[in-house]
Amino acid sequence: MKKTTSIKLGLVCMLLCSFFMIQAQDTQAIKEISGTVLDQGTRDALIFTDIVVDGTNISTVTNSDGEFLLKIPYKYLGEKLVITHLGYERKLLNIVDLGTDEKIYLKPSVTELTPVSIAANPYDARTLVMKTLANKSTAYNNKNALMTAFYRETIKKRRRNASLSEAVVKIHKQPYSSLRNDHIELIKSRKNTNYSRLDTLALKLQGGPFSNIYTDLVKYPEYIFTEEDIDLYNFNYETSTNINKNLVYVVNFKQKPSVKTPMYYGKLYIDANTLALTSAKYSLNVENKELSSRMFVRKKPRKVDVYPTEATYKVKYRTQNGKWHYAYSNIGLTFKVNWKGKLFNSIYTLNSEMAITDWEIPETKIAKSREKMLRPSTILTEQTSGFSDPEFWGAYNIIEPEKPIENAIKKIKKQLDKQNKKEES
Repeated sequence: MKKTTSIKLGLVCMLLCSFFMIQAQDTQAIKEISGTVLDQGTRDALIFTDIVVDGTNISTVTNSDGEFLLKIPYKYLGEKLVITHLGYERKLLNIVDLGTDEKIYLKPSVTELTPVSIAANPYDARTLVMKTLANKSTAYNNKNALMTAFYRETIKKRRRNASLSEAVVKIHKQPYSSLRNDHIELIKSRKNTNYSRLDTLALKLQGGPFSNIYTDLVKYPEYIFTEEDIDLYNFNYETSTNINKNLVYVVNFKQKPSVKTPMYYGKLYIDANTLALTSAKYSLNVENKELSSRMFVRKKPRKVDVYPTEATYKVKYRTQNGKWHYAYSNIGLTFKVNWKGKLFNSIYTLNSEMAITDWEIPETKIAKSREKMLRPSTILTEQTSGFSDPEFWGAYNIIEPEKPIENAIKKIKKQLDKQNKKEES
């Protein structure tokens, strides 16, 4: 189990980092579409909904408020916007008719489990998961892909923001059948950290964008379902759901009661037709404070106890031309920090997310620039100047910030404006 635990460190740890670099952007004219995706009946916001320009790889996802912003080149104005969400009917809208502050309502799709659909799955839950993990060479993209992605990372001390990092990156995505790891190239980024709120805590947390890439369970099954770990889980079926009326099996998994090592539990959503993983939601079992702390914290002061109280993960896939690929992931970590001799403890919440906003399969081999390539252990420099520029992202698509992040950006901008005025005077 030692080998397995060391491998998992790459997934559960994060790097608090950011770096700024300027690169020429495509200056073609674009149309901005924004709005909120809601449940037609309850009017509840639908988070992490896929928003895709039909016939292209241009996309984004809704944030935790159900909001989105999408920048679309004018040459695609004649296309349709495709909105999909697990358990809802797909919706197609004419891009030319859309503007800003749109309200888009999705209708829940009822899954009818007929005897035929049930009989179509001859596997028990564990076997279905094994079939899915072994199916990556046929169901998933099996060519080199160059993916543009937006990455955001926030750190809060209790409810107050302590750090905000955002970046546009290029993911050099290796074929799913290949054992080669993916590479990440930094395009541009911005970061602001309030170190006074971090209590000068010397935690060494590594990962950054790589942590989100490693949630791709199909490409990196070794972080959860290694050959030696698969038998340590119990699997069972839950009521099936659908995506655009396509049947999706739901499989629950959880470590067996006799297993004491911290492992994962959650749900896997598997397409009935292709046996492909469409999405997954899972968490780390943090009941054993000492063992789960070892998985996260590599270095800390002697006079402090640090342990996670929550570790959650989400990953989503999209299909294009009959092949599935990584589309979005979200990681949420909560730590409790107890300083010996202090009456009160500190609670830190770390959240990161990454969404694929465009991708292509290049005709030639992808060129790599060593200066721009990131490493999981790289500590990047802090750059705040991007927060004072409202057009910082240009034509790049991003995940629309929810209200707390919007407020944090406004505060950072005000601080920068005050600092600039003092320097000028």
